[in-house]
Amino acid sequence: MKCLPQEIIARKRDGHTLRREEVDAFVAGVVSGGFKDYQSSALLMAIVLKGMTPEETGWLTEAMMRSGRIVELPEVTRPKVDKHSTGGVGDKVSLILAPLVAACGLCVPMMSGRGLGHTGGTLDKLEAIPGFSTQMDDAAYRKQLLEIHQAMIGQSADIVPADRKLYALRDVTATVESIPLICASILSKKLAEGIDALVLDVKFGQGAFMSTEADGRELAKALVAIGTSMGKPTSALLTRMEQPLGRMIGNALEVIESIDCLRGEGPADLMEVTYALCAEMLLLGGLHTDKAAAMAALKQAIDSGAALAAFRRLVEAQGGDPRVLDDYQRLPHCQQHHDVVPDLDAASYIARLDARAYGQAACLLGAGRASMDAVIDPAVGFELLKKEGDRIEPGEAFVRIHYTNTDQLEAVIERLQNATHFSPKPVAVLPLVVDRIAPEINT
Repeated sequence: MKCLPQEIIARKRDGHTLRREEVDAFVAGVVSGGFKDYQSSALLMAIVLKGMTPEETGWLTEAMMRSGRIVELPEVTRPKVDKHSTGGVGDKVSLILAPLVAACGLCVPMMSGRGLGHTGGTLDKLEAIPGFSTQMDDAAYRKQLLEIHQAMIGQSADIVPADRKLYALRDVTATVESIPLICASILSKKLAEGIDALVLDVKFGQGAFMSTEADGRELAKALVAIGTSMGKPTSALLTRMEQPLGRMIGNALEVIESIDCLRGEGPADLMEVTYALCAEMLLLGGLHTDKAAAMAALKQAIDSGAALAAFRRLVEAQGGDPRVLDDYQRLPHCQQHHDVVPDLDAASYIARLDARAYGQAACLLGAGRASMDAVIDPAVGFELLKKEGDRIEPGEAFVRIHYTNTDQLEAVIERLQNATHFSPKPVAVLPLVVDRIAPEINT
């Protein structure tokens, strides 16, 4: 029986559970144009308001995944494991993680996205490396996975086309904040990559899309349940995003920090999250059976130089200039810098750095984009000279701005000052990795 768009919309509007054939008809209609944009938008809003059952969300995920080509990689014998982050400020973990776990024996077929709003994008960071291309055809993608066991590319037009259309609608109709829609969007793309297992970094806090731990936990549980139900071992780490991750914000600056991490010289907070996610990937991929052994393997890959060498191979394979690993001046960089000094009468401590405000200030500077067609400046950004818990003396700067023009400099300085809070007393810094969410096993 043919499912009419208005009937499907009305059923969800009235709080009913959609049938599988109705979910399939919706996704097929989005791709074919049978569902007009205004009808798709109406159903998306009904889903936001009325929700979806786990079964409905699973059907939506599978229908979206099958809306285009599903990659199959039978020729790759290594365990194929990917990682997805729900987004944050200064989150350059993917640049460190992919070569690190590849050096430890995994294959990482990673399709990533671009930054939008206050969050950065992996593709934008990689493309700060001169010559680096995040686009390749299927044959080149397969060849690279076989040869160097990692690839970091953008989503192709024939993979999950339903998500491409729906995400554009969600972005302009205030229907982004829906756990069923978020789950279907993330998992449909990741499960179409041809992976064996998936690790999720679900962030919560001021710099994340999920502002509270409870909301982050709900999303993590939903993602893990649906990924597992679709036959892929899936787990999630719940991590804080209250302050920026690491000490660099901005595309080329974050490449520099990622290389420093692969040299064993990265900041503790960034490495805490990176090691935890990498260890989880090694466990899900079956290369190790306990976390201690996985952590030892990861640290050995850093100490031996194997992880840095793997990143060099990735840069070379995708057309980038590998000399940037040894000479950061080959990356886009700014000639102008400004150190922001707070007005303090006595020694103090950094009590809070508002991650969202820092991300928004970076966009204002030109490091991010307010719309998908905006052009970013890969050189600009911030260097955090102080992080939460650090002591700061009168006259000391807490952040260095790397900028190319002065048009927005005063506005950026004001935003950073308002986003940074001080305390006369020492401040405790909470661990970033809060919990591990694993599939619930029915007994």
